[in-house]
Amino acid sequence: MIPLNQLEVWLRGPLPDMPALLQPVAHALLQAREEVNSLMDGFPDALLREQPGNVASVGFHLQHLSGVLDRMFTYARGEQLSSSQLNDLSMESTPTGSFLTTVDLVRRFNQQVDEALLQLRRTDQSTLTEVRGVGRAQLPSTLIGLYVHAAEHTMRHVGQLSVTARIVRWS
Repeated sequence: MIPLNQLEVWLRGPLPDMPALLQPVAHALLQAREEVNSLMDGFPDALLREQPGNVASVGFHLQHLSGVLDRMFTYARGEQLSSSQLNDLSMESTPTGSFLTTVDLVRRFNQQVDEALLQLRRTDQSTLTEVRGVGRAQLPSTLIGLYVHAAEHTMRHVGQLSVTARIVRWS
């Protein structure tokens, strides 16, 4: 029998206190966290901004992973982005000021996943089809649409991060 910690998160069973319809979103976020933590363990800070083949850097993906979760879950609460969040968004692709280390970026992502899981646990399933506006234009989505997009977008960037980190690290 395979030990539970060697199975992907979704195969380990339901998460306690997590609404049934939001289990897949939570599983995806937990899987992303495990993969990011494993992949970034010992990753050199000096390689964070490398862009092999002019693709997005490891540092970008780490910042974006935290940022997109923060933004999607803000919209899910029916709120608009704060000036701080808008500033963070601009910093994802053109970082200036103090340099964040790999440890800082991974810690920030882990914290954002924790906050997202807490919000998911507090979500009343009967509200999942409620309309939520996205961005300044208030483009229409639903609560579940935002949650699912946050999870799939996170996993997409974890995949891109994985490839870029391996190329940069072993080139």
